[in-house]
Amino acid sequence: MDWLRLSPQEWVAVGLSLRVATVATLASLPFGLAVAHLLARGRFRGKTLVDGLVHLPLVLPPVVTGYALLLLFGRRGPVGSFLAEQFGIVLSFRWTGAALACAVMGFPLMVRSMRLALEAIDGRVEEAARTLGASPAFVFATVTVPLALPGILAGAVLAFAKALGEFGATITFVSNIPGETQTIPAAIYTYTQAPDGELGALRLSAIAVVISLGALVASEAIARRAGRSGRGT
Repeated sequence: MDWLRLSPQEWVAVGLSLRVATVATLASLPFGLAVAHLLARGRFRGKTLVDGLVHLPLVLPPVVTGYALLLLFGRRGPVGSFLAEQFGIVLSFRWTGAALACAVMGFPLMVRSMRLALEAIDGRVEEAARTLGASPAFVFATVTVPLALPGILAGAVLAFAKALGEFGATITFVSNIPGETQTIPAAIYTYTQAPDGELGALRLSAIAVVISLGALVASEAIARRAGRSGRGT
């Protein structure tokens, strides 16, 4: 069973993947909830276009998304040069850039799950809270979010799982630098290019399956618990 033992470089790739996926999920969570609420409740011109832009990463080749990120957030890109000059923040070829790429790729899945949960809420419940004098922000925080919690959690976990498996956009934007941007998929790709890398690729693939499956099982358990709590109130 020695072949199951991870090398130090593989442990680094696993740790970096977990860090990138966690940061990407947490950073995109408030934006995902805001956009999902806008699409679920908003009535405005151009809604179809906004919906299409949000879901564009689902249908675009990941390499195209990564290249677009490189053009925008690279050192010479309009956003990247501004962040570097004003705040000293550099995203390209850094693990933070990998987190950005993963957040962009997982964003549509997060929004879709949250939007479905928000649309399933009976609007009369929110309206009843407003008639009692509650502000829109208070209704959103105390009524809408708790009722949509299973969908919010499911969206977050889907985005996390997507971030763990993201490869095309990440390697295009931040390359494949061991210890800095080499996540599990990038490390597996590296192993597949080496003559004796089969066992390493197999180990990391097994790790990815276990982590992703564990995340989905945890999401289901949390959603069921939230559902029971909601029915109990």
